Amino acid sequence: MIAGLLRWTWAHAGLVFLLSACTFASAGTPTATPPPAPPTATPVPLAARVNGEGIALADYLSEIGRFQQAHSALGTDLATMGDYQAQVLQSLVDQELLSQGARASGLTVTDAELQARMGELAADAGGVEALGAWLAENDYSAESFQSAVAEEMQAQAMVENIASQVGESADQVHARHLLVSSREQAEALRQQILAGEEFALLARQFTLDLTTRPAGGDLGWFPRGVLLTPEVEAAAFALAPGDVSPVVESILGFHVVETIERGEHPLSPSAAVRLRELAVVDWLSAQRESAVIEILVAP
Repeated sequence: MIAGLLRWTWAHAGLVFLLSACTFASAGTPTATPPPAPPTATPVPLAARVNGEGIALADYLSEIGRFQQAHSALGTDLATMGDYQAQVLQSLVDQELLSQGARASGLTVTDAELQARMGELAADAGGVEALGAWLAENDYSAESFQSAVAEEMQAQAMVENIASQVGESADQVHARHLLVSSREQAEALRQQILAGEEFALLARQFTLDLTTRPAGGDLGWFPRGVLLTPEVEAAAFALAPGDVSPVVESILGFHVVETIERGEHPLSPSAAVRLRELAVVDWLSAQRESAVIEILVAP
């Protein structure tokens, strides 16, 4: 097809030349030929567009290759991972959303910061030559890798900005629970508690939660979004201090919950980390809802 196009172009040029020659012969005055228009840039194929900004198809395919290589090295059967291509693309979309958020918030990565980070990565790899070998193995050019690092640094700046908005304290409850395998046993223990039996004593005797058994089922202080059993968390926040819940069913079994106290309380280090993670997740969820995201590759 390219050869055919070239043949047509030369034939067309010859025709123009002949027509120009006829005009010159008949009119006696040379006719100026306008310079050819510059070639139109070929659009870069895209995997997605996020608020009008493209994610290059080549970058997406390279990221798929790196994902496959990394998991194959770990002995993971990729056939068991479901639609990991969609997961990789979603990760690239999320990074683009974070980068856009950083720019909108005035967060920038200076060239000095980028070069310092590149130096750190080279040192971590064992030197510039070792980093170059790693880039070749992972389908990066020096330019594409530096661009990817800059994008990641900008996204990370936005993550830190979102996380910094989580305070040092939050509305929390101090609660305890006991866990058993049947609703009947849970109800029987609940009735004993309501009749005056000590909650902590029954929890030490009967709870299946080995992590809280020594402390009589005490879960400590926690904010919303931290417990692995959301049903227990919801029950604790629904109770007034001193109240005991109805039997609560979760994937682990059947619980009885008591809220001991509630109020603004300093976050534990683990709770602070979790709330900062949730803040980023919530921010991204809201951005996905409001952004114009076009997926341009087949599922």
